[in-house]
Amino acid sequence: MNSDGVPTVELRIWGVDRVMPALGRMASGRRALRATPGLRFAKLLGTGTARTFTMESADLRHWAALTVWNDDDAARASSNSRVLRRWQDSSTEELRITMRPLRSKGRWSRVDPFGHRSHDGQPATGVRPRDWAGPVAALTRARLRPTTMASFWRAVPPVASELAGAQGNRLALGVGELPIGVQGTFSLWDSAHDLTDFAYRSPAHKSAISRTKPARWYAEELFARFAVLDITGTYQGRSA
Repeated sequence: MNSDGVPTVELRIWGVDRVMPALGRMASGRRALRATPGLRFAKLLGTGTARTFTMESADLRHWAALTVWNDDDAARASSNSRVLRRWQDSSTEELRITMRPLRSKGRWSRVDPFGHRSHDGQPATGVRPRDWAGPVAALTRARLRPTTMASFWRAVPPVASELAGAQGNRLALGVGELPIGVQGTFSLWDSAHDLTDFAYRSPAHKSAISRTKPARWYAEELFARFAVLDITGTYQGRSA
């Protein structure tokens, strides 16, 4: 890991013009990616518009990889990954976001992807959230209970509408391992203040948060916030 024990997290989003080969890389690349030296957690992800979290919002022209590396050197060496090179060579564009965890809560596939814990139970990040003045990113991921999917989907559109117009929001998209039932959001913000303002003052989002526990939407959930260190490339032809 880095000298302070904190992993380096990257999100890559690729644009493609050929859907079927992309589906093939999704099916064949998961195991090979996990074998990459220095990699402690990885997920190949489909993307969507984050408007409904149903097949209606799926974006078959953009795919993503979330990778958690032991340290900065391992992240830099990721260009040697055969799986990531295949995606890059086959893409029409790539957006790459490099991050450090600020805080996280929950599990993804029964593990905590984003670092060891400090004595108070919080992620040991090396950066205190209140001291970070740069851009931030938020990741939510959940495995929905089949019996509550319909209720959850009805709650999404009002939140998505507010997110689209939120102050300081630079990028928002849906991400997920499967088209239905295992999904989340990734959003990029100018500052922690803008993200917090949306999370706790947006009426639709506040309502959704208050309903989460009584509605029992999630069988597994994770919420994470990151300090954004670097952004390169484009998504949908625009820099983030």
